[in-house]
Amino acid sequence: MLISRGARIALAVWLAIVTTGCGYALAGRGSFLPADLRTVGIPMIQNRTPFLQVEQTLTQKVREEFIGRGKYEVLLVEAGADAVLSAEITGMSVQPVGFTDQQLASRYLITLTMRGTFTDARSGEVLWSNDALTYRSEYELNTRQNTAFGGAEFVDQERSSLDRIGTDVARSVVTAVLEAF
Repeated sequence: MLISRGARIALAVWLAIVTTGCGYALAGRGSFLPADLRTVGIPMIQNRTPFLQVEQTLTQKVREEFIGRGKYEVLLVEAGADAVLSAEITGMSVQPVGFTDQQLASRYLITLTMRGTFTDARSGEVLWSNDALTYRSEYELNTRQNTAFGGAEFVDQERSSLDRIGTDVARSVVTAVLEAF
């Protein structure tokens, strides 16, 4: 079977197009961490804000996220770890962004800023670092019409909101560490 010169050129062009990619690749696929890294130390995150117990919630969420990835053993301290995640909450604000008909705050914006470093404890090499991590999340208070909103109710909802933003922060931090974002 003879193929004309034009058909061969068209076939060659078609094969070149089909076999070459566009050059784009999704960043963050897979881990760039050393393959022999098995244990991660995650000591208590430092809290440089006046908000109490934020560091406890956030530390627990980060530990849970690492455990959930299933590849690393998580230690509560640096001693004995192959790598250590150190983090510090540098700022936190809670601002009202929504109001009821009675001009009471009904929706708040939480902004949390932090810095983190992931270091190979064996070599001292910094594997990941970011000094400007910022997270924002809005939450709504469940206020009832013509009902006073008690302090205990506010604290419970604040904890729930902190728990939610803690989950998001932990997921983002662990993803950044493991996938070099």
